[in-house]
Amino acid sequence: MSKGSPGPTPGFLVWRLANKWRVAVDRALAPLGLTHAQYAVVASLYGMVRTGERPSQRRLADHTGMEALYVSKLARALESAGLIERTRDPRDPRAVQLALTEQGRAVARQAVEAVQDLLQQLLEPLGGLDGPRTHAFTDELTALLDVPLAPSVPTDESTQGMTP
Repeated sequence: MSKGSPGPTPGFLVWRLANKWRVAVDRALAPLGLTHAQYAVVASLYGMVRTGERPSQRRLADHTGMEALYVSKLARALESAGLIERTRDPRDPRAVQLALTEQGRAVARQAVEAVQDLLQQLLEPLGGLDGPRTHAFTDELTALLDVPLAPSVPTDESTQGMTP
């Protein structure tokens, strides 16, 4: 930021907050042997299974907003660690269904609790997890996440006629 700058942009602040959150979650979950990305898979799977769903890798990727290939890679690592089971979907042999093992459920419960404690700390300035400012903040974040973003294409004359 330059001296004449009116302050950080919203994009910069979102990036900083996302990095701060990822680092804090990574540190909090290290004793459980999970990274933030693995937590996203395990915690999402834990929540989905609790509602009676046995999601496919594709469904979990859609739920988390991660690329399907990345979820597949994370799922294989979590399977090797004994936390999840991957099985072929009997209705679609191309699809892989995911389920937590008993050990996976135990780790997921501990991880969710650790992240909830961390989230309460982060949101304390907004009144905590159940505060009205937190609910408004959540609504704002949801609105931003619902906006589809397409990569911008340069329209500068110097790039016309060039292939990527």
